[in-house]
Amino acid sequence: MRTTTPDTPHTSGRRRRMGTALAATAALAAAGLGTAAHATAATADVTHKVTAKTVAAQVAKAHVRYEKAGCGATPKKGFAACDALRVTGGTTAFMEKQAALKGTAPRTVEPNAASDSPTGYGPSDIQSAYGLTDAAAANGSGETVAIVDAYDDPNAEADLATYRSYYGLSDCTTDNGCFKKVSQTGSTTSLPSADSGWAGEESLDLDMVSATCPNCDILLVEAKSASDANLGTAVNEAVKLGAKFVSNSYGGSESSSDTSYDTSYYKHAGVAITASAGDEAYGAEYPAASRYVTAVGGTALKTASNSRGWTESVWKTSSTEGTGSGCSSYDAKPSWQTDTGCSKRMIADVSAVADPATGVSVYDSYGADGTGWNTYGGTSASSPLIASVYALAGTPGSSDYPAQYPYNAAGTSALNDVTSGNNGSCSTAYFCTAESGYDGPTGWGTPEGTDAFTG
Repeated sequence: MRTTTPDTPHTSGRRRRMGTALAATAALAAAGLGTAAHATAATADVTHKVTAKTVAAQVAKAHVRYEKAGCGATPKKGFAACDALRVTGGTTAFMEKQAALKGTAPRTVEPNAASDSPTGYGPSDIQSAYGLTDAAAANGSGETVAIVDAYDDPNAEADLATYRSYYGLSDCTTDNGCFKKVSQTGSTTSLPSADSGWAGEESLDLDMVSATCPNCDILLVEAKSASDANLGTAVNEAVKLGAKFVSNSYGGSESSSDTSYDTSYYKHAGVAITASAGDEAYGAEYPAASRYVTAVGGTALKTASNSRGWTESVWKTSSTEGTGSGCSSYDAKPSWQTDTGCSKRMIADVSAVADPATGVSVYDSYGADGTGWNTYGGTSASSPLIASVYALAGTPGSSDYPAQYPYNAAGTSALNDVTSGNNGSCSTAYFCTAESGYDGPTGWGTPEGTDAFTG
């Protein structure tokens, strides 16, 4: 059922939030946290000093219930599911952090999973965690990040406006040329049928681009179905329309057709194409297994009292819920991937936040999947985040396959090495277990600035 989009917050209200956020920033600095505050009333209520260690201890208590988005059901052969997970109860890491800063009992996510204010990480958190604050402010203008999903989200532009207004980001609309929504054939008027499950996925993707690269233009390409062929056609359309960064937050089981899909849809020199590693714990999926994409794994991201201010581990909730990884059964190993335990393509290359308990804030008003503010996780969050980091780093070389770029920076300070956690059991340890250097669940690690994402 379609629902109406809530009114966009008034400018005066946004100014009040931004003003109180400045006061909150000072309070955080006094607490020794050193990161920018959300432009939210919750953070603005800070009235006492707390240590980073105290905040980290409370954040560690985050525990949530979640469900697959309506587009996440196991797909039939030749089709893909989205990799988005929506929090439906419990207390997120962001909510625990706010409680610690205010000295109050933490809130919980309401039963309908929607809220009138964010319950997950926002732009300042993402930029702080990945060393992107300066780049996000200065870079991205003139770059276009494309989001490829299935079906139409009728409220995509309006929901994007609500998200960006709340966090004080610049407008990104069709009228000012920042936002464009098209079908897989490039039409702006003949769009696919609407789907509430995929609408949540699309809101997640659009909001992650906004949070990570607020100066970037955004192109949303909607495939007419979730078939591999239609999604692949949408990727080609995104590249045809000029996008140099394309995120794919979906996947399905591998098949012998994958190598032909590689050359038909995902082989685009000079374009950074990212793909979610999956949400069903250890195991490979496609298109993350394509040798031409950057396969993005998932982490749990928590506040810490270390010099970075954050810590990460492999995201795993249960034996069937966590980031994907593994050795492809069909795709050849790219020349820049040199791990010796897998003779074919190994997943993943890099990673970013995906644990629903440490999830990200999303605004979605279409359908019954929690209208309003929600918290989402899954590698559907990490794929557009990494695509946007590529955009902050600048246009790739015209003959490059940017999936190679993080390998050029392997083992350097440009990547946060994730060394704890696992996503299941496997016969070759690094396929499913984090370790120093390369491992399957997190690749070479998470961004620390943009240096690992440029040629």
